[in-house]
Amino acid sequence: MHKIALITGATSGFGKAIAEKFATGNWNCIITGRRADKLHALADELREKYQVRILSLVFDVQHKNEVQQNLSDLPDEWKEIDVLVNNAGLALGRDTFDNGNVEDWDTMIDTNVKGLLYVTKSVLPHMTARNRGHIINIGSIAGKEVYEKGNVYCASKFAVDAITKSLRIDLLPYKIKVTGIHPGAAETEFSLIRFKGDEEKAKQAYVGFTPLYAPDIADIVWYCSNLPEHVCINDLIVTCTAQANAVNFVKE
Repeated sequence: MHKIALITGATSGFGKAIAEKFATGNWNCIITGRRADKLHALADELREKYQVRILSLVFDVQHKNEVQQNLSDLPDEWKEIDVLVNNAGLALGRDTFDNGNVEDWDTMIDTNVKGLLYVTKSVLPHMTARNRGHIINIGSIAGKEVYEKGNVYCASKFAVDAITKSLRIDLLPYKIKVTGIHPGAAETEFSLIRFKGDEEKAKQAYVGFTPLYAPDIADIVWYCSNLPEHVCINDLIVTCTAQANAVNFVKE
């Protein structure tokens, strides 16, 4: 029987690479995202290339009603989710707190924190009923160390770290694994979104060193998901070799 993975934010970056990795491994996948054209195109590609079943659900994790409508009443054949990957997230702006944009703050908190809560809450009954499952939250090194002009983004990822630790305790009686994966500098659409489409600024973020790439994180998620039932990796900080922590890099 095929296992099932649910991956949020699957239209690009980490989420897309993770979906591809699971499909390669012969898992059926539920993929979610806001951009219908990209999401359905990925679904078609994975079905054709890997001969697996894909359920694509278009919604924004920020909106509680959309999350509940799409995930609380899944078709029976999709309810037994083995792995939930809470990947949807973003950074907006890179400003000092006093110059911060309140709308950007709302979007980051609504997506990175509340979106993760909404999705997890909707999926959990399918796991607790079976005393089995695995939740993998994609955090950030920004959730371990605060850096200059990171303020609210860092706060949102610190919240992800705290929620992950709390879930691991609360779900222990159900034998549900909970893993936090915290990437450092990674070249995806992340910086392009953070700098609101400014391609030059986005490119500058990775000049002079080799960053992480989406397939690197997908490989790690896949590894964590396929360990024996008695083994759970709780927490991983992952950086490229050129990065020591949130602020220290060496240029090649």
